Amino acid sequence: MSTPRIASLTRKTAETEITLEINLDGSGKYEVECPIGFLGHMLHAFCKHGLFDLKGSLKGDLEVDQHHLVEDTGIVLGQIFGQALGDCAGIFRCGSCLYPMDETLCRAAVDFGGRGYLVCQPELSNIPLVSIGINGQSSSFQTDTFVDFWQAFVMGAKCNLHLDTLRGRSDHHKMEGLFKAAARALRDAITVDPRRQGAVPSTKGVIV
Repeated sequence: MSTPRIASLTRKTAETEITLEINLDGSGKYEVECPIGFLGHMLHAFCKHGLFDLKGSLKGDLEVDQHHLVEDTGIVLGQIFGQALGDCAGIFRCGSCLYPMDETLCRAAVDFGGRGYLVCQPELSNIPLVSIGINGQSSSFQTDTFVDFWQAFVMGAKCNLHLDTLRGRSDHHKMEGLFKAAARALRDAITVDPRRQGAVPSTKGVIV
């Protein structure tokens, strides 16, 4: 595709203020101001393995908890992903990845069929990850927000997404492996198929 698929959006509520811009045909550049260290780490991995360029800033009421910011980030990321993708003309539409990360094995499968649906079985302990805060970043990550992020993403991107941890011990490895698997599956799904010659990949003739 000659023209890069780019979209941006600002979402401002009483709880969060999020501005993001994505280039689906990028090189993996990540330039996002994120006050939650682990979330930033996951978004960076998502960009690096999906070859998406992402920039912007995330702000939220972390004095309440992390849920609002993590979920709203998923909303905005999903919405700009769907906007940049457009009518899905010419793409493969489906993608999958089996991703090993040390003792953990993760699987992701996605279909851009026009409807948002998530099946997510990360097998997490729901015990927050704890780290040392640097430069004002939050010193923990609420693992129970992981599913909320992806549920918000699929509704905005209008895709079916299945995320599964097949085996593993470390919650860090499970979440990181799933972010990387999702990125690779999404990358494959949105890649332009030259044999399709620009046609919409649906017997309906439109993705709805």
